[in-house]
Amino acid sequence: MIHATSRVLVADLRQHVGQTVSISGWVNTLRLQRKMQFIIVRDHTGMAQVTHKRGGDGDVIEPQLEHLTTESAVRITGRVVDNTVVKLGGLEIIPESVEVLNRAEAPLPIDELTGLEQRLDWRFLDVRRRPTAQLLFAVQTTLEQGMREYAYREGCTEMHTPKLMGTASESGAEVFKLGYFDRSAYLAQSPQFFKQMAIAAGIDRVFEIGPVFRAERSYTSRHATEFTGVDVELAWINGVEDVMAFEEQMLAHAIRKVADVHGEAIRDTYGIEVVVPETPFPRITMAEAQEILRAKGWDPEGLKEDLDPEGERGIAAHIREQTGHEFVFITHYPTSIRPFYHMRPVGQSDVTLSFDLLWKGLEVTTGAQREHRYDVLLKQAAEKGMSSEPLQDYLNCFRFGCPPHGGLGMGLGRVLMVMLGLDSIREATFLFRGPNRLTP
Repeated sequence: MIHATSRVLVADLRQHVGQTVSISGWVNTLRLQRKMQFIIVRDHTGMAQVTHKRGGDGDVIEPQLEHLTTESAVRITGRVVDNTVVKLGGLEIIPESVEVLNRAEAPLPIDELTGLEQRLDWRFLDVRRRPTAQLLFAVQTTLEQGMREYAYREGCTEMHTPKLMGTASESGAEVFKLGYFDRSAYLAQSPQFFKQMAIAAGIDRVFEIGPVFRAERSYTSRHATEFTGVDVELAWINGVEDVMAFEEQMLAHAIRKVADVHGEAIRDTYGIEVVVPETPFPRITMAEAQEILRAKGWDPEGLKEDLDPEGERGIAAHIREQTGHEFVFITHYPTSIRPFYHMRPVGQSDVTLSFDLLWKGLEVTTGAQREHRYDVLLKQAAEKGMSSEPLQDYLNCFRFGCPPHGGLGMGLGRVLMVMLGLDSIREATFLFRGPNRLTP
């Protein structure tokens, strides 16, 4: 027999039938009848029924259970018994002692009918009470583990780059400015410049999972002002194709791991079948994608240089119809909508050796081969109207033998959002940050 104070997880109760155990968790539901008291206790592994027959005078358990509230934190010690009538694993616990570790106030501020925004105000309760949210973070852990496994296997060094910058970083997205002693600093909108510095430092393959900050007033279901980025940079590449091949293999490996570990739970909880993608993923140039979409009525004026969300969904649906594939690389984006450091093909100054990866019509990654030649970088920065002075620390990397390289940046929350069929990135994040949300 185990010691009564050693915590046993609900998922392991079957191993302790006939023994006295302690479980710790939250009160999920209470059914306090005239003769019987039924308490469902929930921990992170499942739910168990605690069954007590009222004993009247001298029964110390009865009043303790009577005064419990939903979501109170409790420790219940009792005997595990078989009871085929009980739906929760055919087991119940006959309590011998009840310890109320923290009684929850009543009523709770959220319930099953509460909308997303109010649930986000009470995110700790929201996550605790919903198996879907609990599963999300288990899936996130496995997904990251799979990505790291592949990156390590392919010789990547995991780096941790600064999130404070002395100058506003590379391109379109706005940056957050903050006071830094007697001057200004900026929150990094990507580790782009720093991971390229690591390449110049002789670290052949760079991998990072870390926070990214974007000061964009975007109120869409797929934008956040702070999110977790997955970044890769690869040296000595032969072309941008090497970067795309790395990403598709990394994603296939990580998704396979998620399917193996959580596939059944995702199917039961979210109604989603995790499909391990075949490689290689389809590839299509931006020009080809626009031609296909315009033939179907998208952008009738022919003015859009980039794909809007409708265009992304449209080309993804077309590719799936043609190939059966959920992923597609869109390649060769116009120079006008890509940063100055994206390499351009020889003799084609109007396009870049870059790509976006769409999964089920949502952009999850941007990547490119980088321009590693100092003189060409200076020229391309000038074309974009950028002064070289604030970029000098970055540009210095290319003056002393920087090798050909390329990389990618992926949004972890977007990958989870698509994988689990979520409506908003708010649900794919523990504590969401957006233009209107800086708490909790």
